[in-house]
Amino acid sequence: MHKALGILILLVGLVSAETARATDYVIETWVDGLEQPWSLAFLPGGGALVTELRGTLRRIDEDGAFSAPLANIPPVYFAAQGGLLDVVPDPKFAKNRLIYLSFAEGSADANGTAVARGRLGATGLDDVAVIFRNYTRKDTPVHYGGRLAFLPDGSLLLTTGDGFDYREAAQDLSSGLGKVLRMTPDGGPAPGNPFADAPYVYTYGHRNPQGLTVAADGTVWLHEHGPRGGDEVNRLEPGVNYGWPAITHGKDYSGALVSPYTEWPGMAQPDWQWTPSIAPSGLAVGAGDLFPDWRGDLLIGALVAREVRLLDVEQGRPVRERALFGEVDARVRDVRFGPNGAVYLLLPDRIVRITPADPGT
Repeated sequence: MHKALGILILLVGLVSAETARATDYVIETWVDGLEQPWSLAFLPGGGALVTELRGTLRRIDEDGAFSAPLANIPPVYFAAQGGLLDVVPDPKFAKNRLIYLSFAEGSADANGTAVARGRLGATGLDDVAVIFRNYTRKDTPVHYGGRLAFLPDGSLLLTTGDGFDYREAAQDLSSGLGKVLRMTPDGGPAPGNPFADAPYVYTYGHRNPQGLTVAADGTVWLHEHGPRGGDEVNRLEPGVNYGWPAITHGKDYSGALVSPYTEWPGMAQPDWQWTPSIAPSGLAVGAGDLFPDWRGDLLIGALVAREVRLLDVEQGRPVRERALFGEVDARVRDVRFGPNGAVYLLLPDRIVRITPADPGT
């Protein structure tokens, strides 16, 4: 059992790329001593769960103490970007205690993104079952996607990456790569998906989506990594082709063009894009009373930019951008709003909590 070590308190001014009033806030270390934390989920009734990429799941209490690794976690393929990825509680967690995990599984020659479900007990998971395995295998240890989110109808979304060397598969409806898949809580294809011949596919044309969230009004927001530039934020609609790699604002890592086109009939344009890349990871919609000016806006972690980007959303569309929390100066893997309205950031070895310096202002 570890306690949160050393509380770091920084009183800073929030500076917007646009003109905005300064807002003082406090950054404190909530949990310290983690190894590559990837996702954070707050639980009804208090406490949270955190995944670590190497394959461990831990409980966190409200004071920031974290448990030993929980038992009965499915084996993961831990290599490069592969490992234990997202964790989300079932919408009926208070009654059924079910949680869902996404993870990389398989071997160097044949691996993919999978989803498991288990019932949270005192020291581990019970009744664990792998409910979904990507039906398209790959031999690269990168671009798994792996974000999970429940829709209001109770169906479950899973993002999958293009496997890096298989980018053309993102345009192939028969492939499970480069997609957002929609399934039942038991892992079967969800009724009402848009393609009869591709029963899991909800949207396609994605590169490596590592941000997914559902707003209170049911809007589904997703972001994905571009290569050298072309990171995107999209508002998802079922059946839509989001273009990768046929259209993109990014270039290949070699400097060559991925595509000569940034738009094409029948392919959606991003609601926001970054060139050069910020490497987005983690996505949350502003909620709660501590930061009321951010309600409904998007907070996005940035791995390369080593900060958070806030997108102001007006009439359902991002209209301007602000840089936040640059003083953490670390790769931000995930962003969450806690039940108390505080902002939580997952950094390479710790979780920080951000609150207003004066909650009454």
